Amino acid sequence: MRTRIYNARILTMEEKRPVFKGEIYIDGGKIFRIKEAKTEKSERTEKPALNEEEKWDEEIDAEGNLIMPGFKNAHTHSAMTFLRSYADDMKLQEWLFDKVFPAEAKLTSDDVYHLTKLAILEYLTSGITAAFDMYKLKQDSAKAAEELGFRMVFCGDINDFGGTLEEMEQDYFRYQCEETPLLSYQFGFHAEYTTSRNLMEGIAQLAGKYKKPVYVHCSETKREVEECREKTGMTPIAYMDSLGLFENGGGLFHGVHLDEADFDIMKKKKICVVTNPASNLKLASGIAPVKTYLEKGIPVAIGTDGPASNNCLDMFKEMFLVTGLQKVVHNDPEAVPAADVLKMATVNGAYAMGLDNCDILAEGKYADLIMIDLMQPNMQPIQNIEKNVVYSASKLNVKMTMINGRAVYQNGKFKIGESVEDIYENANRIAERILDGKEEMLTDVSEIYYLCRRGNK
Repeated sequence: MRTRIYNARILTMEEKRPVFKGEIYIDGGKIFRIKEAKTEKSERTEKPALNEEEKWDEEIDAEGNLIMPGFKNAHTHSAMTFLRSYADDMKLQEWLFDKVFPAEAKLTSDDVYHLTKLAILEYLTSGITAAFDMYKLKQDSAKAAEELGFRMVFCGDINDFGGTLEEMEQDYFRYQCEETPLLSYQFGFHAEYTTSRNLMEGIAQLAGKYKKPVYVHCSETKREVEECREKTGMTPIAYMDSLGLFENGGGLFHGVHLDEADFDIMKKKKICVVTNPASNLKLASGIAPVKTYLEKGIPVAIGTDGPASNNCLDMFKEMFLVTGLQKVVHNDPEAVPAADVLKMATVNGAYAMGLDNCDILAEGKYADLIMIDLMQPNMQPIQNIEKNVVYSASKLNVKMTMINGRAVYQNGKFKIGESVEDIYENANRIAERILDGKEEMLTDVSEIYYLCRRGNK
């Protein structure tokens, strides 16, 4: 399908390239040309007549609005939508072990399929074109993503509760090595405190076999760090590094509580961090040292975390919190400027997820892009568009979300080929069934809860 987007302001997110007016040409899901306008005489260029060779299946008039790369949600648990507003105002450990894990043990594959679709709808309204999803029953999430035309990078999630190294290797081949244009995979596991040493060593060997990075929840709470020190004499990062998990790089989800040696390990082993400010605030886990990461040259991406701990999947809120929290923590209004945050939400997110072909708008890159409505009061006057996006914009400004050259959300309407109302109905049905307290868990996890909460590895 050949698509032309014209009358646009374009932010490619290329280094040192400012916003310019022009057109974007798309064919087969990829950008094949970005044309910069020759004149700046008016806010709007007229639609020129096409040459015979310039036939388009679709032409989109941007009407002077902004076209930029889609946001990359670099850490989430999509199918947890059924837990939205179920277990709030709790400490992380109690929230996780007493509420979340028991409820998740009742999930079926069909549940994950429907619940992932609900999350995808929310991603689209927030201008998110790809998500780094850590959850079980990946084949069902994959089916949901492909049916709705959404780009999904799966992260390994095995731990002592479930999953095997054999299954992880199978997932790697299924999503990373086979021809699945919208799907890919990275090695990972839940956390140090839910995973035995033997299993972590096995993950390290598997990642080493394929020379791939490893991703994990890490240093999210003080309690997590303190208990790891008591058991191993090391911080979680140092302990996992001692097991060889980061020999090919990797990423930490959260990374809130670190010491100086931890930063050195991250720098040396090329480990990025995905900050999740809304989730960390809501669970009172702390504020990640984003300014320090940037000063030390450690790449930072942004994630929403799951809808059970956030509770919304909104990248605009996350971007504002990333910069706002650093300014107040450091008593420095210059800390973590808007340009850096916008890079975290786009380019760095793509880097963290292994999506090198979706990071910027350029020839040969996938047409994963969004249109931001500038013709709204909160975006006027148009003095600095990048700052407006970070400090002023909201989901209401997302006029279009395009993935792989296909507009799947446009002008407030989903273009996904199925009923949105049915997706809502299925999610409510699942939540009611699981959370009424009557259904038995499908897996027996009580003993594992007991062991992990006491650090018995």
